Amino acid sequence: MRRRLAGAAALLLIALGGCLSRKPLAVDPVAWEAPPNPGYTGVYAANRRLTGLRTIGLDGAIGPEHIALGPEGLLYTGVEGGSVLRMRPDGGGLEVWAQTGGRVLGFDFDADGRMIAADAYRGLVAIAAAPPHHVTVLADRLPDGDPIRFPDAVTLARDGRVYFTDASRRFSPAENGGPFEASVLDYLEHRPTGRVLVYQPGGKVEVVADGLSFANGIVLSRNERSLFVAESGAYRVWRIDADARGLDLTRAPGAQARVILADLPGFPDNLMRGMDGRIWLGLAKPRTASGDVAAAHPFMRKLALRLPRSLWPVPPAYGHVLAFTEDGRVVADLQDPTGAYPDTTGVLETADRLYIQSVHAGGIGWLPKSRAGLAERSNQR
Repeated sequence: MRRRLAGAAALLLIALGGCLSRKPLAVDPVAWEAPPNPGYTGVYAANRRLTGLRTIGLDGAIGPEHIALGPEGLLYTGVEGGSVLRMRPDGGGLEVWAQTGGRVLGFDFDADGRMIAADAYRGLVAIAAAPPHHVTVLADRLPDGDPIRFPDAVTLARDGRVYFTDASRRFSPAENGGPFEASVLDYLEHRPTGRVLVYQPGGKVEVVADGLSFANGIVLSRNERSLFVAESGAYRVWRIDADARGLDLTRAPGAQARVILADLPGFPDNLMRGMDGRIWLGLAKPRTASGDVAAAHPFMRKLALRLPRSLWPVPPAYGHVLAFTEDGRVVADLQDPTGAYPDTTGVLETADRLYIQSVHAGGIGWLPKSRAGLAERSNQR
């Protein structure tokens, strides 16, 4: 009886696979070799330092994917639906500061107080400091007409240059159900089409580096000679010469780029400068053994992509953020194995708090720095 049931189940799976394999699919997965996964060991040893976060409500808004302090010391964050919210550091005075009609992900403020943002639907945009906060598209394509399909993160240099990531040239959020859905498609296909771009003060856009498997967070070094860039699909962080142009990171990049953090136990997301030389990194999801096994088997991922999106192989929630120095030394690691605050994309460090970013949470998580074992000090970039 058991053999008959097993055989029937196998036939059912084969039939299902045959039906699913005929479903049209615009995703073409490739085989790749997943790097070693150390798991939660060493500097990433499992802990619960991120549990019990306090939460600032956002009046029903979802997804404070990036949080930053504005010039006047108020908190800003972009959420689903295109709104940019502003509030006091304690969450009071919450208001909709601007509306882009898209989805603001990473952003920074320029010398004039404008918000320079990566809008996943519209491109690199500038939002005026003064009401009514007009939105201007700075760049949505390269000079040759090549579209910027997935603007993701931004960092500004003192001379006015804007460095930003174009996470994927294959899957735009506008055409694939949103930023998270597009990121899942890019990871499952795993063609390294992400890149780092620079917008010059005169309006020219150039390619700094190409060949990244989902180019995500970006931040400048203190001396602004280097860029730190998170490559989510390869579980690593690069250090790239800010003056480089046209680097192909699928080949040996030479002295202009090197991996500074490798074999991370999760998907690296936002990068933000903290205090005392720290750079904060969020790991939005943990790695899984099944995901690493599927790396060498494109057909498995093709079948998964033909399932309803609710059945896609998305890793479970696991809160994890860490801080490292510019030479790649991990100096802080905070985790919440329960994933109570989901999809921890990054950290904003202020004088007395750590604000935790999330692509799906319904509020802003935070904890006192003293709870994380960090000294409370005056702010510094």
